[in-house]
Amino acid sequence: MALRFFNTFTKRIEEFTPIRPGEVRMYNCGPTVYDFAHIGNYRAYIFEDLLRRYLKYKGYKVTQVMNLTDIDDKSIRAAREQGIRLDQYTKTYKDAFFEDIDTLKIERAEHYPAATEHIPEMVEMIKRLLERGHAYRKDGSIYFQIKSFPNYGKLSGFDISQLKAGARIDADEYEKETASDFALWKAWDEEDGEVFWETELGKGRPGWHIECSAMSIKYLGQPFDIHTGGVDNIFPHHENEIAQSEGASGEKFANYWLHNAHLMVEGRKMAKSLGNCYTLKDLMGLGHNPLAVRHELLTTHYKQQLNFTFEGLSAALGALQRLWDFWRNLEGVTEETERGRAAPILERASAGFEDGLDDDLNISPALASIFDMVREVNSLIAEGQISKEEALETLNLMKRFDAVLGFIRPEESTIDEEIEALIERRNQARKDKDWAEADRVRDELLKKGIILEDTKQGTKWKRKLE
Repeated sequence: MALRFFNTFTKRIEEFTPIRPGEVRMYNCGPTVYDFAHIGNYRAYIFEDLLRRYLKYKGYKVTQVMNLTDIDDKSIRAAREQGIRLDQYTKTYKDAFFEDIDTLKIERAEHYPAATEHIPEMVEMIKRLLERGHAYRKDGSIYFQIKSFPNYGKLSGFDISQLKAGARIDADEYEKETASDFALWKAWDEEDGEVFWETELGKGRPGWHIECSAMSIKYLGQPFDIHTGGVDNIFPHHENEIAQSEGASGEKFANYWLHNAHLMVEGRKMAKSLGNCYTLKDLMGLGHNPLAVRHELLTTHYKQQLNFTFEGLSAALGALQRLWDFWRNLEGVTEETERGRAAPILERASAGFEDGLDDDLNISPALASIFDMVREVNSLIAEGQISKEEALETLNLMKRFDAVLGFIRPEESTIDEEIEALIERRNQARKDKDWAEADRVRDELLKKGIILEDTKQGTKWKRKLE
């Protein structure tokens, strides 16, 4: 099956064909670094990580760009309230973002351009929009004139006839009902404090929307292959990006638009006022494994609304334990036996995994194929019907799956001398047939988070996931 995506722009499933054979150029709307990213943000970033990883699995060279919005109304306002420079304010949240994505095993993009570092590119694009009749000046600011771009609304479905003549807006974020000519360059005012640039456009700062257009084109060219983001970005942000980018160049902006659905928490809209706007550190502080968070955010199709629950996190932990136990079971196969019945099981798993993800990253059948394989191969291991060579082949396939999913490989675990001594004491008690002492030591180890499993190859240990 060929790789296919639902393209928000065309409103249909399309076979993916990159502009340059064997290469994919992709832009993701990244964090606005005015606060710590929450799990709703990470739902988008993990979907984009799945997309990136699967494109690489398919053999594509991927160039991924994710912007860091470090100029916007909220950040400027907060920096002024705290009496610090804008770059000091945003650094805290930039650093936290990178720490979080590493913890969640989100692969680093090739480029993370910050808006403050790309003012010249934005100025040049605004100048071209003025020259081509798509922008105008008003009271020192510069606005994009929506009626000058006939294709405005093709992504979101906005009816341009509803635009009020002469209406314009300066706010970076606004709702569909208030669609108006939007600010490309904002003339400086006292509320901006020291946040301004002296340019040939005048003293001021860029609007939010122009940032993504300028930075994506600088690093990816125009057109590029894939643009992603949350459904809340479709209008006005992505609609405005298209208008600016195509208005400035006369060329198509991006070929495929992929958008992930919103996240709910325990069946309710996530909101600070409801106390359910969790950051990754919030969840880890409650004792949750970050890879369970990754699993929970990844295993619902990106276009479906995800209901994030603590019960779901517990189920995710169980799924991880099953995968990690299977990995270790494979590593424990040491007997040189004749080849067993594993080959067709692995073929089915590989085909099912790829068929699912080829279908617009349909994660459910892809995961089902893996767990079917786990069940069947575990039965072969229990029956002694798998060779060391087949176990290695299975392990290599699991590594390929993990290159896409990022949570299959077991976390590295070590034990201290005290734990080693307790395991040895229990082994000796079993040899002496002192079952009461063996059970007592097993219970003591369990309290310390160590689970013991007695197998034909001897006693194995693993850490209890929390």
